[in-house]
Amino acid sequence: MSGAVLALSGPGQTAGLSVFVDHIITDLGLSRSAVSTAYLIGTLGGALALPWIGRAVDRFGVRRVLAVVALAFGGALSLLSVVQELVGLTVAFVGVRAMGQGGMTLIATTAVAIAVTRKRGTMLGITSAAGTAGISLFPLATERVIALVDWRSALLLEAALIWVVVLPIAFWGMRGVSRSSGEEDAESADESTEPAWPLREVARTSMFWVICGAVACSGLVGTAVFFHQIAVLGEQGLTPTQAAANFLPQTVAGLLASLVFSSATDRFAPKMLILVSMLMHIGALGMLPFVSPGVTAVTYGAALGAAAAGARAVEAAAFPYYYGTATLGSLRGLTQSVSVASTAVAPLLLSLGHDIVGSYQGPVLALMALPAAIAVCAPFARDPRRPRPPASGAATPAESESAGSEARG
Repeated sequence: MSGAVLALSGPGQTAGLSVFVDHIITDLGLSRSAVSTAYLIGTLGGALALPWIGRAVDRFGVRRVLAVVALAFGGALSLLSVVQELVGLTVAFVGVRAMGQGGMTLIATTAVAIAVTRKRGTMLGITSAAGTAGISLFPLATERVIALVDWRSALLLEAALIWVVVLPIAFWGMRGVSRSSGEEDAESADESTEPAWPLREVARTSMFWVICGAVACSGLVGTAVFFHQIAVLGEQGLTPTQAAANFLPQTVAGLLASLVFSSATDRFAPKMLILVSMLMHIGALGMLPFVSPGVTAVTYGAALGAAAAGARAVEAAAFPYYYGTATLGSLRGLTQSVSVASTAVAPLLLSLGHDIVGSYQGPVLALMALPAAIAVCAPFARDPRRPRPPASGAATPAESESAGSEARG
């Protein structure tokens, strides 16, 4: 069920929205820069909503929040279908990005992390792979629908699809998935004693910043290079068709990496897997000067796709591994907010770099500094210790002091 929810975030993902951009430009009479700016503002606005969605998951549970997000996502797609000017377009982008790319993705993976206690990483990998495969089908399917009707009708059909499929999943398919705190379902009785990590305590641990930094780095680097892929690979001698075809090895490698990295979190400490994913980013970016049509281009694309997917897979499993699930929604909401914000500014940063030096190769190589910094820090991040729950009734002052010192350690 979570895989289906993740797949149906497709209309809110960059790939799913990209097929509408030219139609919006033509129909509304806007410039490409204006639409791009509206999309940037919409993405940043959507990022600001994610911490609130994460807190709502902790407080009200997966099922209720998923139902609200699905209703709002469909409403945002419906609004996008009737926009006539730039302000309305920007508002619609905020809703679509916040509820689709943000809310649906966050809830799908958080639900698995809460519900599964054994082989959690493996199940997260399967969910991520299924969702990614579904998301990759949306651009092609949407393009065909637009050819049959028009872009506005296609958006309305997507809204109807969200309501018809996701709402039943929220009400019936997510039964047994208890929220992280406060819900008295029978299934959650055994988890009620799990010590909760307050956000302020989590923010004092070095591990949190390593995980958050890895997610932000992966989002920024991956989006910057993927957004300008045609131009970046064009400088290396690839035709636009060859550069576009490079998305295929990226997708395939990303699916495999999601499964491998997620499964690996069941056996290895996530911080070491973060190190590996950052090294993969460095290796992929460093390949660019040697890329040419053929095998090197395919290898480059596969390495980029695997690195980006690996970092996302590790993040999904790292928080429950280190901090439990009691405040998982809040933690992932904050981290996903940072990730989405990094993807919003990434294309502009690489574009500015190109304008300054006259090519993409230099700015792409400069991006290697970001994963390199995370790779250096990751092995030295201290494993956080959970606060100790009181043995009975209220904790003694000594116990409270001990728990606080461990949390800060």
